[in-house]
Amino acid sequence: MKDLLCDEFQNTVSELLIRHQSILDVLSKLQEASARVNRAVTKAVTSCGCIKVNAEKKGVPDNISISELKGYVESHLNGELCATCQEIVEAEIGRTLFYLAALCNQLDINLYDVFIKEHKKLSTLRFFNLT
Repeated sequence: MKDLLCDEFQNTVSELLIRHQSILDVLSKLQEASARVNRAVTKAVTSCGCIKVNAEKKGVPDNISISELKGYVESHLNGELCATCQEIVEAEIGRTLFYLAALCNQLDINLYDVFIKEHKKLSTLRFFNLT
């Protein structure tokens, strides 16, 4: 059984997407939306300061397994998004999802099916999916 929420979202996008019907418009709007997520997170660091980036090269021993690698890597983030920044980032991620669903509609791809296929791939390949 397909996830109704995902299908309903994709159908709603199909109904609401009026101006950007060209595949080129959808692709460029998806890229723009992704850049806006990047910008919103960057502004949380540089303008608000609710999160900080503390990035430096971390040494990883040569003799560790792939499953142990997770203990040696980190996000480089300190702090948490404040309510305002979280709202902005969520809105931009939502816009990205909108244009991702629009792209799926243009290409006659079911977004939920993509989620399921990717989940199965991740579940099967586990750490060997690192690309």
